[in-house]
Amino acid sequence: MASGQSAQPGARIAVDVQQVRKVYQRDAQQITVLDGINLSVPEGEFLALMGPSGSGKTTLLNLIAGIDRPTAGKVVIDGTDISTLSEGALARWRSRNVGFIFQFYNLIPVLTALGNVELPLLLTRLSARQRRDRAMTALRVVGLEDRAHHYPRQLSGGQEQRVAIARAIVTDPKIIVADEPTGDLDHKSAEEILALIDTLNREFQKTIIMVTHDPRAASRAHTERLLEKGIMAPYGPEVAGGAR
Repeated sequence: MASGQSAQPGARIAVDVQQVRKVYQRDAQQITVLDGINLSVPEGEFLALMGPSGSGKTTLLNLIAGIDRPTAGKVVIDGTDISTLSEGALARWRSRNVGFIFQFYNLIPVLTALGNVELPLLLTRLSARQRRDRAMTALRVVGLEDRAHHYPRQLSGGQEQRVAIARAIVTDPKIIVADEPTGDLDHKSAEEILALIDTLNREFQKTIIMVTHDPRAASRAHTERLLEKGIMAPYGPEVAGGAR
């Protein structure tokens, strides 16, 4: 992974969400979760999406990550309109360009830390040795090389989340999406995870979009944006430099 600096004014746009609507059908009822969302995220940015439960934060994150598709509008990532890709093309794009960090880690309990981190690489043409070396490098980045052969049940919550972060970065993605990454952690572990995410942004120039309801977590980002009832607040709130 290449090192770099924080996002600069005039940086190219990594994520461009244009007039996106997301509507779910429940029996005869239509439920509008997102209604005309516009969002531009520069390359190398660290953005926190905040809002109450049910505001559409996770839905928007899933659209940006290519996990879901918009009902209307465009989601353009690094110049590619991913909302037009076929399912197969979208899966290939997602495996190369997006790393996922979840609140509850989503580790496979029968695999070691190394095995969990290596999972995304099974979709690549790397040899078994290359996959192992890259997985070990990712574990080294998160400070868990010495836990490579431990199973999730042998790790603390903070260590499990570090494994999940290693899995998110092992393919060297351009964008990392994090859905409440500290929501299941104690204060100390949460601070350690936030510091690690901050390092990924500062030193490795990863574009990070983090959903959180925790103002302390959001304060680590460059910018905060607020979602309420599926609508983006016009100008923020924004943080000038976050905790920098």
